[in-house]
Amino acid sequence: MRGRAPQWLGWFTDGRPDAPWATRVAQVRLIEIRSPRPVGAAGGEDMGMRILMAGASGFLGTRLVGRLTAGGHQVTHLVRRPARTPDERQWKPSAAQLDPGVVADADAVVNLAGAGVGDKRWNDGYRRLIRSSRVDSTTTLAITIAGLPTADRPAVLLNASAVGWYGNTGDRMVEEDAPAGEGFLADVCRVWEAATRPAEDAGVRVVRLRTGLPLHRDGGMLKPQLLPFRLGVAGRLGSGRQWLPWISMADWLRVAEFLLDRDDLAGPVNGVGPAPVTNAEFTRELARQLHRPAVLPIPAVALRVALGGFAQEALTSARVLPAVLRRAGFAYHHPDLAGALHAALTD
Repeated sequence: MRGRAPQWLGWFTDGRPDAPWATRVAQVRLIEIRSPRPVGAAGGEDMGMRILMAGASGFLGTRLVGRLTAGGHQVTHLVRRPARTPDERQWKPSAAQLDPGVVADADAVVNLAGAGVGDKRWNDGYRRLIRSSRVDSTTTLAITIAGLPTADRPAVLLNASAVGWYGNTGDRMVEEDAPAGEGFLADVCRVWEAATRPAEDAGVRVVRLRTGLPLHRDGGMLKPQLLPFRLGVAGRLGSGRQWLPWISMADWLRVAEFLLDRDDLAGPVNGVGPAPVTNAEFTRELARQLHRPAVLPIPAVALRVALGGFAQEALTSARVLPAVLRRAGFAYHHPDLAGALHAALTD
């Protein structure tokens, strides 16, 4: 391929749409980080799928690794530091460095990499990290997949995205066919999802999992709320009218596995529960299950002082529905918030 890269490539090649496409592919394909293939990856024994995962050490990744390995699949972790165990492979997504042979060994690739949006108070530097940590990893994986011979490409790339794609929906219900909204996270999701295109254009099934708010006491949106709720000093955020697209952790893990298995599903999929609730409803139900009052609402201005740029996203309404999963026949273990919160607090 010669000449100018497609315009969309410029969104995630250091901002330069004139970066030579062939050179960018070559940079990814020709860098090799040598490491042995995992024991058991070859041979006649049925090992389930061979899955290559980025973001395996995060809040969602650690739990997904556990579920997949318990199901008989072999998971290889992509890590930025030197590999320390037989199931690790080093890569450097910020420099587009990944051994193509590592990807060629996989039946499926799962990409959950990305700095946590609620982990730190937002400033300009952290905004850049939120964007680059997602786009660099996705770009490196997608271009590496596309550069492999057809027979060596994994069957599927399951790539994380987020319901932030839709921006502020207010009371309007949205499904996967809704256009991208406005705001910082919507802009990040647009570029993040666009970064999967090389793999998609190469004929690989690409699923963009727009995750909502997985509920678990050890992380996500729930963990930081537990202490103030238990102390009786919590309440709704702002007006409380904003919609929350929750999903139980158990169901999110089942959704990810479902999407790996279903070769008829591709494109965007909303990883949310079937019945979103308002922040006020969520607050009441969490307080009920913790047997504590929740009568101290947190004003929007206080959130802005505490959270900086993230405050506006915390107050954003996302009334998102899982249309693709519904049509595909996915059955939720926790179809209502009460069951999902009970599982989050006790499992």
